[in-house]
Amino acid sequence: MKIFVFVFLCFCFLNYGKAQDTFSILAFDSITREVGAAGASCVDLIQYFPNYPDDFICELFSDTGAIACQASYLPANQINARNRMRAGDTPTAIISWLQNNDVAANSAIRQYGVVKMVYQGETASAAHTGSNCFSYKNHITGVHYSIQGNILLGQQVLDSMESRFKRASGDLACKLMAALQGAKIPGADTRCMANQSSSLFAFLKVAQPTDPFGNPSLRVSVRTQNNQFIEPIDSLQQLFNRVHSCIPSTLELPNTSFSEFKIFPNPSTSFFEIQSRLPVFTAECILTDALGIEREHLFVSESRVAFGKSINPGLYFLKVIINNTEIKVFKLLKN
Repeated sequence: MKIFVFVFLCFCFLNYGKAQDTFSILAFDSITREVGAAGASCVDLIQYFPNYPDDFICELFSDTGAIACQASYLPANQINARNRMRAGDTPTAIISWLQNNDVAANSAIRQYGVVKMVYQGETASAAHTGSNCFSYKNHITGVHYSIQGNILLGQQVLDSMESRFKRASGDLACKLMAALQGAKIPGADTRCMANQSSSLFAFLKVAQPTDPFGNPSLRVSVRTQNNQFIEPIDSLQQLFNRVHSCIPSTLELPNTSFSEFKIFPNPSTSFFEIQSRLPVFTAECILTDALGIEREHLFVSESRVAFGKSINPGLYFLKVIINNTEIKVFKLLKN
């Protein structure tokens, strides 16, 4: 029975033209040693592949690298790519091996991307776009990233992803989210033009150096259906904002010491408490959620004040203002 199911899924992927990841990005941060991937496509996973995770085509290898196997996807090719990564091959060698050892002897319809730490903290990348992938198709590689896509509106989708990725501030997750926003163009995947969206599903994930394979610390995804006219990248951004912040956790003015002002416990399961050792002060404190919606607004003049009792679990930001000057933004997490 398991063999039948596997063969059936392979048949679906080979014959259902929509079974292709359309655009994706892989990246490695050589400083934090985080590795991540993000992507989207106009595949109706709800109808055709409900049991497949949205991010299955991109695999992360903690503290090592990442691989994207897309366009006429076959699980066996992905397994081979995984084995070559674990064997220690360079990105170029992995791509070459996959081209020469395609399980169906048809690498011209496949698309791959690879990014990997090769030695002494240095990274490298490589990609392959088969000549018979659906147009528009292409890839862009940098030292620590690989961007690939097929069935695209044009080269502008890939160029915009690269530009947003390179210009974005914040950590690797923030840069990957920015790259997806760069592809938020109606019909970026041309099959979604009538749906007035870039795609039907989108995902983002980042693995820390010690994360086990298949269980990255950060994973968010969204899947929609045709004719819902929902932009999944916007929906993904909302989910992303709830669990991850691209705002610096501490914003300080020059020559301003705020070491006597603390908030604890953080994370908290019930409420937060402001503690100050300053002899006299009055601070305006504004608590907002990850979407920027104000949840509490208080003026603090005592040495210890509790707040956040009524808010739901999630990520929050507390802006502290003294003398009409923003002193700090504290990132708070309620479990």
